[in-house]
Amino acid sequence: MTDTLIQYITVFVLAAFVGFEVISKVPTILHTPLMSGSNAIHGIILVGAMAVAARANGPVEIVLGLAAVILAAINVVGGFVVTDRMLEMFKARRPGGGAE
Repeated sequence: MTDTLIQYITVFVLAAFVGFEVISKVPTILHTPLMSGSNAIHGIILVGAMAVAARANGPVEIVLGLAAVILAAINVVGGFVVTDRMLEMFKARRPGGGAE
């Protein structure tokens, strides 16, 4: 392993740890607005992952770029699904209570 790869892995692990710690402290009431804002950021991350994957030269870089694109896409789609489900809870219910 090269020193650069070790530095990248260190930054990734630290970013994952800090991200988890920050998100786990968010109150439930702020979840939907936070998800809406983070979906925009994840869209930018997806574009960045595609740009990095497009410049990949070796097989390791191609695999890591593909993994970054897949994980970023899952994050964007999952964020929108969760936000949509959260917003469904705030819609007015129809009188009668019957499911359609």
